[in-house]
Amino acid sequence: MRIRHLGQVEYVATWQAMKDFTLQRHAQTLDEIWLAEHPSVYTLGQASRPQHVLNAGHIPLVQTDRGGQVTYHGPGQVVAYVLIDLRRAGLFVRSLVTALEDAVIDTLTETGLKGGCRKPSAPGVYLPFDGELAKIAALGIKVKQGCTYHGVALNVDVDLTPFDGIDPCGYPGLQTVNMRQMGSNATFDEVALILCRHVVQRCGLRVK
Repeated sequence: MRIRHLGQVEYVATWQAMKDFTLQRHAQTLDEIWLAEHPSVYTLGQASRPQHVLNAGHIPLVQTDRGGQVTYHGPGQVVAYVLIDLRRAGLFVRSLVTALEDAVIDTLTETGLKGGCRKPSAPGVYLPFDGELAKIAALGIKVKQGCTYHGVALNVDVDLTPFDGIDPCGYPGLQTVNMRQMGSNATFDEVALILCRHVVQRCGLRVK
């Protein structure tokens, strides 16, 4: 597989590029991971409900084709887009989701944050905070012709204020946190590389 470092890129253009890549790929096309960061944007998954957008303000709102509910992307958040041929990789959607969650938990542990965990029926990764579980990573996947796109977003040092404008992932009152707030000094670039390495390992992929 190949790894692409996109830098900070517009969300809609990246989404379109993922769709184009997936539609044009063939049996010999290498899988890819795209590492990105986006300007501020709210994205709504296929299951999103309008009432979960409380106050978008001046932040763009984009309806997408990924699974899940509403979330926020912004500077300081590492996004790993996973473009994988599921059959070739020997993965199912559920096993891919689990692998991505495990990769985030591995990344948190490696960068000094222990206690990363899942919540039943609520995809993503959480950390204990103020006596409850707060979300630090969200994920959503789309499958087309047996291949995936979209992926996982991990809060490194992203401004958390925009999360107040939504019910994160459709859960009213759900707290969100970032790695810096929780005590990690890892930089954005360090986290991106560590997360990518763990995604590759957890998904059983090989880098070309």
